[in-house]
Amino acid sequence: MVSTKRDAREAKKRVARMQANQQLQHKQVARRKRDNLVAAIAIAAALALAVVLQITVFSHNPSSADLAAAEAGLDSTASPSASASPTSTAPPTNGANIPLPETAAGKTFTGQLSLNGSALGVEVDGTTAPQAAAVFKSLADQGFFTGKTCHRLTTADNFGVLQCGSLNGDGIGDPSYQWGPVENTPANGIYPAGTIAVARAGTTYSNGTQFFIVYKDTYLDQASGGYTILGKVTSGLDAITAIAGAGVTGGTTDGAPVTAVTIDSFTLN
Repeated sequence: MVSTKRDAREAKKRVARMQANQQLQHKQVARRKRDNLVAAIAIAAALALAVVLQITVFSHNPSSADLAAAEAGLDSTASPSASASPTSTAPPTNGANIPLPETAAGKTFTGQLSLNGSALGVEVDGTTAPQAAAVFKSLADQGFFTGKTCHRLTTADNFGVLQCGSLNGDGIGDPSYQWGPVENTPANGIYPAGTIAVARAGTTYSNGTQFFIVYKDTYLDQASGGYTILGKVTSGLDAITAIAGAGVTGGTTDGAPVTAVTIDSFTLN
């Protein structure tokens, strides 16, 4: 009789253990299903976000050229992303405050750009870039560049430029002084050392007062329009090489130069 009662208790315990194991298994299965559902939702959300970014960020121009231009950073605005394509089919025109290309067409201007007391000989070609030459001759004659800074330096292997001439020294362009078109761009995308070119904000009619000096051969993708080659440095390029040798603030390859650079003067004759 005692044995029968003990067996009954043992049987109840076995049944209780089996029920506990079954409940545990059910919980584990439910947890796995819940985890799989959460993972599926996360993946779907990530895919949806990727689609949204693709549409909103690159809808205006999904080519790699825009990305390359943005990474190159030759923008005259704080944000280097390319601008949306204009909706109008009419060609853009310059405002009345922009000098006419006829004032520089067929002319070659020579002069001097002084940076931190170092003189660079420069030449501006109005034959190949009459609109750009007219603008920079006018700005130089007005003394616009005196006291302006060179706010940006790049030191990557195939991208070495010093960018100067922003209105307030912060890299932001003057929205009331934009012009086009882009002129005299290299078909192969190579801007040789010594090149002086015009920076722009995005579209080919967003040139302004900023320019960049190439101190070592630099490749820039031309699919987005390229950058106007204004002229060249004829002497003194080693002064910029020395500035580049001091590096970029923060130890990066793109940013404010460690050596602060001020334009003492810019003259063209």
